[in-house]
Amino acid sequence: MEPSFYLIQLLNGIQYGFLLFLVASGLTLVFGIMGIINLAHGAFYMLGAYLAYWLARETGSLALAVAAGIPVVVLVGIVVERLAITPLYRRDHLYQVLLTFGLILVFDELRSILWGNDVHAVPIPPPLAGSIPLTETQAYPVYRLFISAACAAVALALYLMIQRTRLGMIIRAGASNREMAQALGIDINRLFTLVFGLGVALAAFAGMIAAPVSSVYPGIGDQVLIISFVVVVIGGIGSIKGAFVGAMLIGIADTFGKVLIPEAASVVIYALMAVVLIWRPQGLFGARP
Repeated sequence: MEPSFYLIQLLNGIQYGFLLFLVASGLTLVFGIMGIINLAHGAFYMLGAYLAYWLARETGSLALAVAAGIPVVVLVGIVVERLAITPLYRRDHLYQVLLTFGLILVFDELRSILWGNDVHAVPIPPPLAGSIPLTETQAYPVYRLFISAACAAVALALYLMIQRTRLGMIIRAGASNREMAQALGIDINRLFTLVFGLGVALAAFAGMIAAPVSSVYPGIGDQVLIISFVVVVIGGIGSIKGAFVGAMLIGIADTFGKVLIPEAASVVIYALMAVVLIWRPQGLFGARP
């Protein structure tokens, strides 16, 4: 195979890794800071993708769909956090798993009622519909490069917010010692709502910009949720840096696995997870147990 073939697969893997990072970072933020195992996180990715399809169809613009859809998904997430998840903050993780699994079923039923069970295509915006030539015979889609650039910008903004701002300092304080943060006057309930909304926004944005590439179909949220959990486990639970490295590893391994060994592609990422956990049971950047 030509070197350009491997370059294209590498770019595809990086683009997929960036999308996984957005979903996994929200997942690990919610667990690392709030201690909530949120199985419904993929439902917000799904809701973002379906809203992108519906709003883009109604307005004719994916950009407008993203701008209008993210606040809607965040509002839904905040309502869910306030009404359903808040009472479980002090409960065992089993209660959280049962509740958030039930939320998956509720969101899936609502999705079926609102948009049916068909597969929906989302058009790529015309300015991003072309390709960039890599060689005389190979070209790469502009929209996939746009996804990588947009996700990289969001990842950088997330890093700067957490590491360089007062809000990030408060979030890190709440994650390190909840009781101490409360004693210093931090409103933990409001902080948790903010963190949950941030996680929902990351998942919704990922679902929206991925929709033109992956299409929109039933089960789209469940699929990304399972792989995102693998990313979080590999990177280390609660670690944003680990989520980024884990997402890139999984994105590239999954992409090359599908094109080089398609008959075993489904086990590549789980084999990678097993190798990492044998080496470092706490994940690549997780705290030692």
